[in-house]
Amino acid sequence: MRSAFLLAAVVAVGQVAVGGASLAQSDNKTGIERLMTAEDLATLPSQAPDRRLSYGSDPNQFGELRIPPVAGSHPLVILIHGGCFRAGPARAHRLGGLRAMADALKADGIATWTIEYRRLGEPGGGWPGTYLDVGQAVDHVRAIAGEHHLDLTRVVVVGHSAGGHLAMWTAGRRRLTNASDLYVANPLPVRGVMDLAGPVDMTANIPGYEALCGDTVITSLLGGTPAAVPDRYAQASAIKLLPLAIPQVLVLGSHEEYVPLPFLDAYVQAARQAGDQVRRILIPGAGHFEIASPLSFTWPQVRAAIGSLLDGKLPS
Repeated sequence: MRSAFLLAAVVAVGQVAVGGASLAQSDNKTGIERLMTAEDLATLPSQAPDRRLSYGSDPNQFGELRIPPVAGSHPLVILIHGGCFRAGPARAHRLGGLRAMADALKADGIATWTIEYRRLGEPGGGWPGTYLDVGQAVDHVRAIAGEHHLDLTRVVVVGHSAGGHLAMWTAGRRRLTNASDLYVANPLPVRGVMDLAGPVDMTANIPGYEALCGDTVITSLLGGTPAAVPDRYAQASAIKLLPLAIPQVLVLGSHEEYVPLPFLDAYVQAARQAGDQVRRILIPGAGHFEIASPLSFTWPQVRAAIGSLLDGKLPS
């Protein structure tokens, strides 16, 4: 049980209040503090974006842009939220889950583009719409860069959970051929990618992932099992798109459930064998949601890694 684990610390002194509770709450029976939940992450305090911009005609095809209030050209982090790829009850845990991170990066002088996309349960969600939306949202940066002084040479993609998978796919999509349903010519180049506990091989741990999500989200997203539609799994999985040819950072907490460590390590080994620069960061005491919170003890490592990726290198 998640409540049985102990959070190592929370950033700053003491505990940080979230939605009337604290990130590390004490169990009255055991005195053991609990890990963050999706609700904790979704209700982190955040500010309104500077702009809300559409990249398509569907109501779910939009992004939130936050721009530092300083002159000059801004490095950009594209943020992709998670939520088991689906709409419905998970909707509340979408953009809200990364708005606090977007605010923290803005305060550090980094622009952010936090994107929404069509999900399972919505018209156009699933294959190929979810992937095409993410690619279209990323490529839309070209259209808004001039007006908002975005530095297209310093763009990094960061995703959490399902969004981590989509971030890695974004980094690898340039390797798709025009025979793919997901192919676009000349996708936006990115300087680095960070996966916060997102699947890198969609064929791995399907029963475990779907059990935690409470739905057949992988097979529904891709429109069948790996045996039925193997080409789709190959086109979606970062491990099948190697080499990505950009620095990659994969972050996992020691109490992660959705993406077991052996699957992540298998990807790291395959990426290095393909010639890629990749760093796996395992954070003791963290679960699935702490790694996406700028108010958690995990943030200094995550923030430092983002800075390194914006410079085109792995963290030391």
